[in-house]
Amino acid sequence: MLPFLFLIFLSFQPHTAISAHCTTIATTKTFEKCMTLPSQQASIAWTFHPHNATLDLVFFGTFISPSGWVAWGINPTSPEMTGTRALIAFPDPNSGQLVLLPYILDPTVKLQKNSLLSRPLDIHLLSYSATLYGGKMATIHNGATIQIYATLKLVPNKTKIHHVWNRGLYVQGYSPTIHPTTNNDLSSIATVDILSGMEAVGQSKIQSLKVAHGIINAISWGVLLPTGAVTARYLRHIQGLGPAWFYAHAAIQLSAFFLGTVGFSIGVRLGEMSPGRVYGLHRKLGFAAFCLGSLQTLALLFRPKTTTKFRKYWKSYHHFVGYACVVLGVVNVFQGFDVMGEGRSYAKLAYCLCLSTLIGVCLAMEVNSWVIFCRKAKEDKLRREGLIGEFEKGSGSSHS
Repeated sequence: MLPFLFLIFLSFQPHTAISAHCTTIATTKTFEKCMTLPSQQASIAWTFHPHNATLDLVFFGTFISPSGWVAWGINPTSPEMTGTRALIAFPDPNSGQLVLLPYILDPTVKLQKNSLLSRPLDIHLLSYSATLYGGKMATIHNGATIQIYATLKLVPNKTKIHHVWNRGLYVQGYSPTIHPTTNNDLSSIATVDILSGMEAVGQSKIQSLKVAHGIINAISWGVLLPTGAVTARYLRHIQGLGPAWFYAHAAIQLSAFFLGTVGFSIGVRLGEMSPGRVYGLHRKLGFAAFCLGSLQTLALLFRPKTTTKFRKYWKSYHHFVGYACVVLGVVNVFQGFDVMGEGRSYAKLAYCLCLSTLIGVCLAMEVNSWVIFCRKAKEDKLRREGLIGEFEKGSGSSHS
């Protein structure tokens, strides 16, 4: 399985925000710099004028519905949706023409207590407009590309901007409805330094931690932990190994747990650094797997002797918690691939090949165990009926 683990390392590469797919050429003007944003195939282009701290910017986005909406905005205080000052484009309910209106995404929007209503922005927005790619004859449809233009007056010497963007399926009147809540839609936030044209260091650090979190947990919870369980199940019956199987099992499981603890800690830290992104199922499965792993590790300290009557209860507990931890760990690894947007990546393929190899080994050893069990059962039956003993006796007398 080592080649597959190496493939996982190679495949988990951080996705850089700067890409050759962005363009500085828009419908109405040309800009100096551009950047591909991390999700929804969106990008931005801009020209910054340091002498008066003015920013000319265009956002490139796409509709996902003929009656949907596309939004871009900036959050003056933090990289999250709540507090964003947004420009939202959608078809006018009366005329069907493209309109662009300003909105403030306060906490009531996230809680969906009130409808989202247009109101003036409290930032220095000098001008804004929107055009569909294709000119005046273009129509709003699924996949239609839109360009949202804005000119802002920035605070002097403050060039890091929290960009927030998204898109939705419907508009009720002039109130955009909630956007989809897939992982791709929940990660539409980026902090960009418009002076250097680079994604902010904090975002790069988060991406690096995500990659480390994914690699460590895929290896610990997704590979080493199942391998340790396989070691205990199939090697303990080999008499020639003696107690070596137990030491191998304990070493693998402890290594998996300590490595998994590091990955778990990184995940907790990522949650603290990304307040606007919540992955409920992945988080719950991670905490459950970690708790079960902790119980298994503590069980080693309280393992009763084989001569005590509590030994059988301890074994039942150890098997149940161990297999539950393995299942939760593997399931959460797959959930993690989806969270990171690696659902169809080479990293996931490498992990699937690694897991398939382990399952294939288990099936082969299971079949071998059943063959040995059936053969031994047949020999015991013949021995009870006296057939094997008579055969051995007859063979011995003929040699004499």
